[in-house]
Amino acid sequence: MSKPGTYVGLDKEVWGGMTTIGKTIRDAWVFEILPETENCAGWNLAGIDALLQKVNAEWDKYGCLVSHLPAELRERHDRIHGDAFKKAKAVGWSGEFETDDENYIDTPEK
Repeated sequence: MSKPGTYVGLDKEVWGGMTTIGKTIRDAWVFEILPETENCAGWNLAGIDALLQKVNAEWDKYGCLVSHLPAELRERHDRIHGDAFKKAKAVGWSGEFETDDENYIDTPEK
């Protein structure tokens, strides 16, 4: 059981880890900020935020575009995120919750 205020770990996340924190961890693996064996279980919010800052600094070097990554990083990105998509879909993730607000139409109340 995790302590209050700590992250449960990528392997225990909902929807196979298709959350902002999960994506940050996988990107940290891509950039080799963390080893692929690190799931960040037990980390507090400050640790996750520090990781996000490091990941963002790496993405900034490439204009935040996968297509700008060097071949080695792009291949690692495709493998890591591709595997994650397959696992998430196997547990029922569809990606719809991430685009719900894009499909929302605010209608005036009658």
